[in-house]
Amino acid sequence: MQAKKIFTVAVLMVSLFCISRVCAQGTKKIPPEKPKIIIGIVISQMRYDYIQRYWDKLDDNGIKLLIDRGTFCSNASFNYLFSQQGVGHASIATGTTPSDHGIVGSEWYLYLQDNVEKSTEDRQQKAVGGNVDNGRNSPRNLMCTTFSDELRLSNNFKSKVYSVSLDPAPGIFSAGHTANGAYWLDRLTGKWITSTYYTDSLPDWVHQFNDKSLADIYLKEQWNTLFPVEHYTESLPDENKYETGFNGRITFPYDLEELSRIRRNETDYSLLEKTPFGNTYTKDFASTLVTSEELGQDDHTDVLIVCFTANENIGNLFGPNSVEVEDAFIRLDREISHFLAFIDATIGKENTLIFLTSDHGVAQIPSYLSDNKVPAGYFNQAGSVSLLISALNNIYGRGDWVRSYHAQQIYLNRTLIEDAKIPLTELQDYVAQFMLQFSGVANAVTAHTLQTTNFTDGIFMKIQNSYSQKRSGDVIINLKAGWVETNGSSTGGTSSYAYDSRIPLIWYGWNIGRSKITREVDITDIAPTIATFLNITYPNSCSGSPIIELIQ
Repeated sequence: MQAKKIFTVAVLMVSLFCISRVCAQGTKKIPPEKPKIIIGIVISQMRYDYIQRYWDKLDDNGIKLLIDRGTFCSNASFNYLFSQQGVGHASIATGTTPSDHGIVGSEWYLYLQDNVEKSTEDRQQKAVGGNVDNGRNSPRNLMCTTFSDELRLSNNFKSKVYSVSLDPAPGIFSAGHTANGAYWLDRLTGKWITSTYYTDSLPDWVHQFNDKSLADIYLKEQWNTLFPVEHYTESLPDENKYETGFNGRITFPYDLEELSRIRRNETDYSLLEKTPFGNTYTKDFASTLVTSEELGQDDHTDVLIVCFTANENIGNLFGPNSVEVEDAFIRLDREISHFLAFIDATIGKENTLIFLTSDHGVAQIPSYLSDNKVPAGYFNQAGSVSLLISALNNIYGRGDWVRSYHAQQIYLNRTLIEDAKIPLTELQDYVAQFMLQFSGVANAVTAHTLQTTNFTDGIFMKIQNSYSQKRSGDVIINLKAGWVETNGSSTGGTSSYAYDSRIPLIWYGWNIGRSKITREVDITDIAPTIATFLNITYPNSCSGSPIIELIQ
């Protein structure tokens, strides 16, 4: 009898211990009032249809996990014309369009300086840890605050904000003006660098990471398909006539050591940006940053934006229906799986708010569409502008009437026009009408029209949302669906059509339920949604709205 009592007490004690352990574990899983860290994963040139197309080959713990256990905004898109790298990242971070944040393209022409300026160019800055010219970057051209700026301002800069990107523009605009750091690839050395805008010297952990020479290791790899090539049934055959490839090489495997060799002891590290290993390199560095800077370890919400940009370069070279793009996407999905597991182990899913999206999509290869009887083509911008100049010379006399052309924008010589006493609006109207005659041009609108008319819907509203009076051209053209500019790549973007503007948007982790939002959501809604979660001020030029289904 006594033995039975002892056994009963023992069982009861074990049961109470197990219950207490379960309760303790349950307590750990309860989300805090605010997330300890916000992580943005932005994948360049990720078309909306990639997820469904490659679904069966995706890892269960990567993008599938985010969709299955998070909230999927299945009808997210951009509401402006120029969906380019850097532009999209600025729109995500600021919650507004290029007309307000000022990043109208990867570069633009400056009338007063008579100079073309890159979006992140800042001649007052220098590289920290790499080649001097590769570090002359800052967010000075971003004309408003980001959600992370407002977060830092709200708590006297106690929150830590970082970004990681192979290309400087996505990371710099994602992180904002007040970030603790933004890191990008030095194409000359293959190491991670920053600029004097952020710091005067690299942290020891960055030096230690760079000393591992992972870029050299990756460029000694052979890029072959993850699965047997015949399993890539969602894509065109590996060998087809539509791809540009690596100097004409368009079939697996790719010997990266050979392709990256400039001469005996010199390596072209920019090749890393055109392979899946560039995404791996980005993920490795981001993971090291999380632990080294102790992100998500206190009561002040931190921010990390990880920009995976290699897919855009691969897409431009091979097209969205290529085995190369499919393989790169599947490999990236596995990197995301590893990263999610790392974050869960170090910070905890319940403490982490994650959003995954893209900066823009991409058009199908026009020649492929044409061969399949779908209207499409390449717009020869150089030839068109050349004919425009000849026409202007015939009408107004010989002169340097066109100063520049960038991303479907024509910049006129305003000084010459003023000296000739020709009304600027007259010349703008003539140029717009002239450009409409070319195959592939759907619309041409003048700066004067955009400044004096308020468009509320349609393509002209989207063009107006991309127009900045200080940085945009005198005439902006919109190409027909399926048409892209001739730029030496297989395909491209910069349009408001669904293949460019519709992108995935997935929320996961802290206080995010399992659901699907099918109504229209704009990319500019991300920043005010995060601001609402954090109970802070919206970015100061924000035009988006919080996603109500997430914050209720």
